[in-house]
Amino acid sequence: MRDLGAGFGHLLQGQRWVARHGKSYGFGLLPGLITLVLYAAALVALALWGADFVGWATPFADDWSSPWLGLFRGFLTAVLFALALLLAVLTFTAVTLLIGQPFYESLSERVDRDVSPDGTAPESELPLWRDLWISARDSLRLLVRAAVWGVLLFALGFIPVVGQTVVPVIGFFVTGFFLTEELTSVALQRRGVQMRDRLTLLRSRKMLVWGYGTPLGLAFLVPFVAVFLMPGAVAGATLLARELLGEETRAGAETAPEVSPGPAPTSY
Repeated sequence: MRDLGAGFGHLLQGQRWVARHGKSYGFGLLPGLITLVLYAAALVALALWGADFVGWATPFADDWSSPWLGLFRGFLTAVLFALALLLAVLTFTAVTLLIGQPFYESLSERVDRDVSPDGTAPESELPLWRDLWISARDSLRLLVRAAVWGVLLFALGFIPVVGQTVVPVIGFFVTGFFLTEELTSVALQRRGVQMRDRLTLLRSRKMLVWGYGTPLGLAFLVPFVAVFLMPGAVAGATLLARELLGEETRAGAETAPEVSPGPAPTSY
């Protein structure tokens, strides 16, 4: 239970960090805004043409009598839109991180420099194009896994009683784990930790991971909140990654006023 509180503490510390570093916060908002526009456009398109798609995909029902045809296709349209919303929640972070890789790399490095006792941050030894390729490849893997979990949980939701009580709770914890996995990848990939090793590391401290990711996942369900929490989520995930790896963190550093511990990243 202590790890649950520690995970939630990192989430709050990350938000406090960006609140005290306005330039970093504004810089970190851009990828989330871009992703939000893309997702909103996709959901609007689905709302406008989802019924047409369902009609095209179910030609066998064309001769059904009323009201069965309308009820059947209306139900499938609602299922399609609900599944799209669930996948949007599960994949928003992965897509935002993919779009904003250079932004969040700079933000994560700045957090590391600020909280490290010696004012340094681990740096990737790979060229930028290689880092981007690894990030894109890992994000695709996460999207596939998120889609599989999304379909599975949606199907289990039709089980009477269990589907309306237990399954949503499981869904929140699954979402929390995915979010933490995606967010910590920024700091862990920079340290050369491969995806398989990242999963092993996160599974070894599940309570810590759930304490961080589950409340964040709940907050992300509120429209537009994810965009404004993303910079702080990346900052908090960097602090979480340091704890997972046993790296020393300067006490009180996450709430310290903004300073210039070293040469600023060129992005700023």
